[in-house]
Amino acid sequence: FSLQVAAVTDYGAFIKIPGCRKQGLVHRTHMSSCRVDKPSEMVDVGDKVWVKLIGKEMKDDKLKLSLSMKVVHQGTGKDLDPNNVSLDQDERKKRTFRDYTSQKITLEAVLNTVCKKCGCKGHFAKECFMQPGGTKYSLIPEEEEEEEGAAAGHEGDKKISQAEESSKKRKK
Repeated sequence: FSLQVAAVTDYGAFIKIPGCRKQGLVHRTHMSSCRVDKPSEMVDVGDKVWVKLIGKEMKDDKLKLSLSMKVVHQGTGKDLDPNNVSLDQDERKKRTFRDYTSQKITLEAVLNTVCKKCGCKGHFAKECFMQPGGTKYSLIPEEEEEEEGAAAGHEGDKKISQAEESSKKRKK
């Protein structure tokens, strides 16, 4: 239909439906395939636009009509979406949105895995780069274990220095 714009709001344009007092709304998301922030930049009151009826809804005993400009060629009035493919895609996009912000990301699952290829912890077989018969790679031990290892290293140093002293005594 080529119809006249009755009013323009921040969220869209109301279109006069001839023969009745009803008006249909072209929401700003249905004005163009591009993003529309200000419907007033697209249309003015009194403009003639081509629209397609895309939805009817009864709300509080009132019929609400949803119209679209983006699926109709504004020069010729030709329906650009005769099988409602793009409308179905728009609906699917709305339905599939989920809010994942409250879910925390934890690495525990990966850290607790054991590689089936080399038997080490912390990676999967598909991520394993160990050559058959080569060096095994595992997770870096926790800090507590490192401290114990460092203490053992110092004791080892003492053993070496004691051994050096005893060899010096032998030389005398």
